[in-house]
Amino acid sequence: MQYRFEFLNETKLVGMHKSTSHANDQTFELWSGFMPHKKEIINTLSTELFSLQIYPEGFFEEYNPETEFVKWAAVPVSEHSFLPDTMEPFTIPSGLYVVFDFKGGAEDAGVFFTYIFTRWLPASGYQLDNRPHFEILGDKYKNNDPESEEEIWIPVRK
Repeated sequence: MQYRFEFLNETKLVGMHKSTSHANDQTFELWSGFMPHKKEIINTLSTELFSLQIYPEGFFEEYNPETEFVKWAAVPVSEHSFLPDTMEPFTIPSGLYVVFDFKGGAEDAGVFFTYIFTRWLPASGYQLDNRPHFEILGDKYKNNDPESEEEIWIPVRK
């Protein structure tokens, strides 16, 4: 499992969000609403897509698949000066992240995340930080394809 540490500067996004849980996953509905309107966003910085999660405090310590969190479908922008009617701004605060390169389909993600949170993190000397988690879906991302590649960004602190 390859990973690296990166300090992320404050990052502005524009997108849509939905409350969801792992038991009642609303990811498909969120992205289905976002993608047709993505072209309305101006000031985009890249073609990358951000799949972002804002978890409540203690989410991973007392994991329950019914616990709700906020999920975003978004793109990075240079500024929030113009927002399409269907979109909202969000800013990721700066901080340290551990970044994992993930290759596989959605069916493989659960095992990957379980390893990160139950094995890698406890042995790393780092702790989760209370900031957004996100995945960057770049040029090598292919929805529901076992050859798909993405970056998984986990907020950490010493």
